[in-house]
Parts: sequence; structure tokens; C-alpha cells
Amino acid sequence: MARMNIFEALRVSHDNQRELSLRLMAAEAGSPDRPRIFAELKRELIAHETAEERCFYIPLFEHDVTVDASRHAIAEHHQMDEMVESLEEMDALSAEWQACALKLCDKIEHHLNEEEHKFFQEAGKVLTEAQKNSLAKDYEAEFTTLRLK
Repeated sequence: MARMNIFEALRVSHDNQRELSLRLMAAEAGSPDRPRIFAELKRELIAHETAEERCFYIPLFEHDVTVDASRHAIAEHHQMDEMVESLEEMDALSAEWQACALKLCDKIEHHLNEEEHKFFQEAGKVLTEAQKNSLAKDYEAEFTTLRLK
């Protein structure tokens, strides 16, 4: 199998986040699956956003045309982190938890769509093919290390 570029590597986690979000929203309030799925989604988000920031966004700060989008994406990561923290403080059986989880899943979907349909195209114009491949390798290694923690 050919090595992935950074965009393909990021989409692997994006697809996993979408699948976990759907499973979380489908899980019943009292289901033992709900806390497990939430924990898995949290782990995926933390590993993905940290690796993505280090291995994709930080290098893009070198290009004027991608600085604002990089800052925006990092700010959205922070917003999602705050939503996860709020969920951890709530009763998982409450309607408030369900509403907050839905907002988180909506934010995740918004963020992923924005990256894939807008930001990836901007980044693709400033990165060379070699950089796209190198960043993918760095991202995959970082993500794997963080995911195992």
C-alpha cells in the first residue's frame, strides 16, 4: 500500500471521530456503552488534535496564507476540549449531558468538514508533495504514541 499524505492520514482519524460521534449519540442514557464510547471519543480527540497541531498546523504557521486558518482550527480544538471537560463534570444520565454531547458532536462535524473542504485545499497549495508525505509520517507516529497513552 502506498504511503498516505498528511490529508489522507488526518482523514483516518476524522472518519473514526465521525463514527464514534454517531455511536455516542445512538447510545442509550443508561447503557454501559455510553461511557466507554465517550472515553474512546475523548482519547481519539486528544491524540488527534495534539498530533495535528504539532505536525500540521505548526508547520503551516510558516506560510502567511494559512496562519489565520491554523489559529482558527486550534481555537476550535480548545472549544471541543472545554466541551469534553463540561461533559465529564455532568451526570451522564441527564438531559443536559445529552444536549452537551450533541453540541460536541455537531462541533466535531463542523470542524472536520471545515478542515476537509476548505483548509486542506489552502494547505495543499503551500505544501510540497515531499512535505505532505513527511508531515503524514510525523503525524502518524505522534498520533500513535499519543493514542496509546
